[in-house]
Amino acid sequence: MKRFFCYVATVLTMIVSLSNCASMNSGWTTLIDGSSLDNWTAIGNANWRVAEGTVMADKGEGFLLTKNSYGDFQIRAEFWVDDKANSGIFIRCTDATKVNSKNSYEVNIFDQRPDTSYGTGAIVDVAKIPNNPYKAGGKWNTYEITAKGDSFTVTLNGVRTVDGARDPRHANGLVALQYAAGVVKFRKFEIRAI
Repeated sequence: MKRFFCYVATVLTMIVSLSNCASMNSGWTTLIDGSSLDNWTAIGNANWRVAEGTVMADKGEGFLLTKNSYGDFQIRAEFWVDDKANSGIFIRCTDATKVNSKNSYEVNIFDQRPDTSYGTGAIVDVAKIPNNPYKAGGKWNTYEITAKGDSFTVTLNGVRTVDGARDPRHANGLVALQYAAGVVKFRKFEIRAI
C-alpha cells in the first residue's frame, strides 16, 4: 500500500511539473495577477492600488503603463467596471507622458460614451460599432486583443467586436490601462509577442 501511495505521489508531481512547463513555454507574460503593480508605471493621479486580488482605481485620472514596448502581440485581460466607468486598454502608445487616442489605439471600456459607436468593444477613431450593444458594467469581462502589423482584432466575452480593422499609424509602443471615472478593476492581464 505504501508503494502505491508513493507511485501516485510521483505521478501527480510529474503532472504538475509538466503543466507548469507548458504554461512557461506558452509565451504569455503575466503583467497583472492581483498581487502587485511591479510590472507597471503610473502616470497621472489615479489611485491605482492592489485590493481584493485585483488592481483597481476609483479616484483621479491616469494610466498604468507597461515597462516594455510591444509590436505584434496578443492580450488577454479580465476586468470589472461599474456602469459609470470610463476606462480602456491603450495599445502601441508612442508617448509615455501623454497617452491618448491620437498617439495610440484605445480599445474602449466606456458604456456611457456619448458616441456609442466608439463605446465598449470598439477601437476609438479606428473601428466603430454601429448601434453598439456591448456593455461591460457590473460584471467580470474578458478582452482578447490581437495587434498584428496594421490589423486589429478585439473579442469581448467571446464575441468578436472588431475583426481585422486596419490602421498603419503606430507600429509599436507601450500598453496602458486607463482610469478616468467610476470603478475599474483588472484581475488578470497577460501579453505575448506574435
